[in-house]
Amino acid sequence: MPNTGVKYGVALKFEPRYYEDRLTLINPAGDVAITTLWSKVESAIRILEEAGVDLSPSTSRIAIISNLYGNGLPQMLRNLLWNPQIRQIVIVGKNLSGSREWLVNFFEHGLEEVEFLGARAFQIRNTTRTIDGCVQPHNFVTKPAFTVLGDVGDAVTKQSLKVFFDTLPLPEPCELERIEPPQIPEPAVTRFPSEPRSHTIVRDTPMEAWSELVFRLFRFGHRNQVAKRSGPEDRVELQNVKIVIEQPAEEPDAILTQFGFSLQKFRAYQDQILDKRKPSDLAYTYGNRLRGYFRRGQKVLDSLEIVGRRLKEKPESRHAYIALWDNTRDLPEGTDTPCFVSAFFRKFEGKLTLTATFRSHNALDAWPENVYGLIAIQRCVADEADMEPGPITVFSHSISIDVTSLDKARKIANRKDSDDVLDFVTGKHELRMDPNGEFTMTFDRTTWELVVEHSYNGTKLGEYRGKNAEEIERKLARDMAVSLISHALYLGRKLAEQEAEMKKQRKANEEFYGLTDLGRHAGNL
Repeated sequence: MPNTGVKYGVALKFEPRYYEDRLTLINPAGDVAITTLWSKVESAIRILEEAGVDLSPSTSRIAIISNLYGNGLPQMLRNLLWNPQIRQIVIVGKNLSGSREWLVNFFEHGLEEVEFLGARAFQIRNTTRTIDGCVQPHNFVTKPAFTVLGDVGDAVTKQSLKVFFDTLPLPEPCELERIEPPQIPEPAVTRFPSEPRSHTIVRDTPMEAWSELVFRLFRFGHRNQVAKRSGPEDRVELQNVKIVIEQPAEEPDAILTQFGFSLQKFRAYQDQILDKRKPSDLAYTYGNRLRGYFRRGQKVLDSLEIVGRRLKEKPESRHAYIALWDNTRDLPEGTDTPCFVSAFFRKFEGKLTLTATFRSHNALDAWPENVYGLIAIQRCVADEADMEPGPITVFSHSISIDVTSLDKARKIANRKDSDDVLDFVTGKHELRMDPNGEFTMTFDRTTWELVVEHSYNGTKLGEYRGKNAEEIERKLARDMAVSLISHALYLGRKLAEQEAEMKKQRKANEEFYGLTDLGRHAGNL
């Protein structure tokens, strides 16, 4: 590691290379640093004063006091590298994130190479904390000594601080050498963090849903391998993705051609998925599995006809369930098996809904085609049941994009510039409405409370009251009253504005009436 080549005596003074505005400097010539983790620095200073610890800018052993929430660890290590006169580090305060263990284990156990968000990274041993590997324990000529104490509010901590500084020996004189710390590298991640098994997408049309699906896979998908006959294949994958299409219907060619699809080809696929015949050169077809594969005795079962008839006779039935997977064949074979494995039809809110499950899914090509096939399947059953088609839900246990197609996925993902509804024909944006309802905000001038009214389709459902925005925030979160991230961010901003306005008017009100009362009092003298 490069250094300045200049040596200094024991009078070396503390010079921060990072976060100068966040460090509380006591005596630049000190050899002790105190980190308060998540606790307030001011609280630690008060305890030090009460313990009688020297805090004089000219004689204190303490050079700096600062927090260590966790994200500042790379900067802290670089500051220590540049200031080798810091021989002692005292750790006090609330350890809410594990930052105490991260710091101590870095010096005691070092780093190990790991994969982090799809890229090579380093992890502090015996922890889950990832960090750049540009600074390692061996880069420190002399490692600092650690003293770990409790919370700043504990009487034992106060006494321990006093004992520590009363018995701390003076450092032995020696020549110290500043080491130029390396720059903190930009993170080389190939994906962003998320729970890869919890993505839910709700959109009106198939192409709106598909565009969001590709965006999610490109941004959050994990690099993984899938087994193929030719060998393992690298893909970007998410698990158990749930997509709800509120208005499933064929879209105009003007929209489909923007993404390289054709309504004519989709219609041909719709005809195919309803065809019970299976060509001899194919191991299976969805149409055959749905309408011509399973038998009861000598009779071939048309599952779509059966569930349609059942729903017509008993509209509220929950037995309209079709399995396309055949355990007797598909489990032993393990190849040439259907990806589309089940369909569940249910009358819900007066319409026929369809929930389809796919074992595996190619997101870029197969998903849109499959959805158009589901539209045809749903329409077939709805006609038989004499019902109006409703939303379609698609579950994909494993949905992925081939890594060789990531450039195409990037172009599709980059079209998204907001969470608004985008009209693919006109290019216009419309606000996405939260299915959980709307909110209006004001404040009560008699109680000085924020008031948030919850409504849906113009009907008031209730209201939330609180002395500040934080109270309202907790209540909204408790009731799961908001479902869209964009809506939650908007509400947070408006709540802050409303709280500021309420405080402003309350202060003006108090000043006005205070002056009025004073005037009246003076007039009576």
